[in-house]
Amino acid sequence: MDHRLLVALRTRGTDPRVAAVARALSHGGEHGALWLAAGLAGAAADRSRRPAWLRGTALSCGAHLLSAGLKRVVRRPRPLLPGHAPLVRTASPHSFPSAHAASATAAAVALGARWPVGTSLPAPPVLPLLAAAVCLSRLVVGVHYPSDVAAGVVLGALTARVGGGRARGVRERRARGVRGARMQSMGWAPPGSMRWGQP
Repeated sequence: MDHRLLVALRTRGTDPRVAAVARALSHGGEHGALWLAAGLAGAAADRSRRPAWLRGTALSCGAHLLSAGLKRVVRRPRPLLPGHAPLVRTASPHSFPSAHAASATAAAVALGARWPVGTSLPAPPVLPLLAAAVCLSRLVVGVHYPSDVAAGVVLGALTARVGGGRARGVRERRARGVRGARMQSMGWAPPGSMRWGQP
């Protein structure tokens, strides 16, 4: 099934227009460059949420690095399809999981909610759609099996969720600490503390 689906999508690349778009998307997602650019642009344009943009960018880069490490462990060879040579060159001979899919999904999860920059409008699915297109392009250019891409999507989503959750936890603990310090500086102490009951 994995092989048949890859063949069906790779044959779409015989259309020159489809091949050109797939190459462009694949090159854009190389080493997470597209998501790095999007995150830094958001941080520059949306100063009030700059830390969040930078955290999301870091999570996308982290997902890419994690997938690169897993490739060295799994060492699954790239697909070879007779009569259908790959449309792009690859930096690694290993395919599982897809680093493109991991970084793209992490960016869609971590950065997508902050788009468009500098507004409070609901986020249109710009980054998720772009991420999905990048994932699909890796199949059209013939350098990944569908299972490689699926594993990359799962890895990217987990990286963004776990990393984002830890960051929120740290921010909440810091906020509670700041509020507690302010209250104590004003002479207030919670019930049960030594200050209660003193004259």
